[in-house]
Amino acid sequence: MSKAEIFYKDIGDYISREEKLKIISENQSMLNPVLKMVKVKPNKHGDWINKRNSKFDEFIPMESEIKYNTQAHSFFICLSGSIVSNRDAWCYNFSKLELQKNIKKTIQYYNEQRKLVVSEKESEPLRDSTKGSWSRDWLNHLKNNTIIKEDENEYRISQYRPFVKCNTYFADELNQERYQMPKLFPNENNQNVVICVTGKSLFSFSTLISNHITEFGFLNGRNGTTQCFPLYWYEKKEKVQGSLFEKAEDEYTHRDAISDFILDQAKTRYGPSVTREDIFYYVYGILHSPDYRKTFANDLKKMLPRLPLVEKTADFWAFSEAGRKLADIHLNYEDQKKPDGVTVTGTEKGVFTVDKMRFGMKKWGDGGKWGDGGKWGEQKKNEIVYNGHITISNIPPKAYEYVVNGKSAIEWVMERYAVTIHKESGIKNDPNDWAREHENPRYILDLLLSVITVSIKTVDIVAGLPKVEWE
Repeated sequence: MSKAEIFYKDIGDYISREEKLKIISENQSMLNPVLKMVKVKPNKHGDWINKRNSKFDEFIPMESEIKYNTQAHSFFICLSGSIVSNRDAWCYNFSKLELQKNIKKTIQYYNEQRKLVVSEKESEPLRDSTKGSWSRDWLNHLKNNTIIKEDENEYRISQYRPFVKCNTYFADELNQERYQMPKLFPNENNQNVVICVTGKSLFSFSTLISNHITEFGFLNGRNGTTQCFPLYWYEKKEKVQGSLFEKAEDEYTHRDAISDFILDQAKTRYGPSVTREDIFYYVYGILHSPDYRKTFANDLKKMLPRLPLVEKTADFWAFSEAGRKLADIHLNYEDQKKPDGVTVTGTEKGVFTVDKMRFGMKKWGDGGKWGDGGKWGEQKKNEIVYNGHITISNIPPKAYEYVVNGKSAIEWVMERYAVTIHKESGIKNDPNDWAREHENPRYILDLLLSVITVSIKTVDIVAGLPKVEWE
């Protein structure tokens, strides 16, 4: 019996089931020569289509095969997945006060069920989604008769989505997986920065830097696979007699996450002045290269990045300096000034609360079309209706060119800064609470304007990156 032959045709992305069936129906058979099917064979990785680039294998991996291996031949000696709580509604909230109430409530519920199961020898807890979320970790705690106690020190600030901060409860008992995050951010006092990348994903590669713990869907939303590469990691010191009043940040030893191997390689190539920070920001710069992302798009969907040390010294420093600039605006995104030319109207009434932001709609006289059901026509992204009083206009198209995992940075802010109610738990998450608790009623409006500026600056910096022959 002869081996089967497999043929393939790319019919395009993001088309509906009906459109796919129409293609088959119109051509009557997949064997119709009009379809111009292509015979495919797998490569050594088992890729039948969207094949990886063999050049990618020649680059240096970002991650070490063994975590914290100081002899690793990689850019970093450690990395961490982002936090998987499996109970986001309980563990994240724009309001710290509401978060604390929710945590107290759900811990009390768990402990009540633990006591019930132990005393009455029930095999299963009574599940009530309005009081808590049962997942593998809680069932294991229950099995081990673990008592959960609230830890006031574990209330932290988290980077939940791109340019979206909120309060979180970081304790192990309420988060199913914390991976290596406790070593990267052991407490609020030990500072760090991490380069986050999309892991294996069907979606386009993205990267964003953070100086807070990140949620698993930080870059990808519900399809979370976010992996974090740190500048530092922290090792807990052994307790020494007389250290009773030691500060929290003094409990840990500060370690470098950039490997000795890559530092030696970079010094040899580019000169003795190269530091680990220079390399860290070089990585951030090169991960933003459109040419790199395009050339290795298939590889970046299937594995973590591998990077070269570029041939030209000038290119190394250009990527490193661009990476520093990008990191500065991405970390300090809340502090950017309103972009020139963008106008804001309606602030005189002092109403800055948000329910849900929307794009403006084209109307008669400005090229719009009359929509179905008497609705106005197409969206116009140069205008955002912030609330019933405030409108932001003259947003340049360039601002939407900065995209994080298929969505512009602006649209991430618009999507997440909306009042929501979690269906199962009934928990309300109101972004206006963040503004109120930080005593800054304009916070969300100013944030949106800042992110418009961040987007424009990012596009400009990326446009100035060196052109490298990757092949």
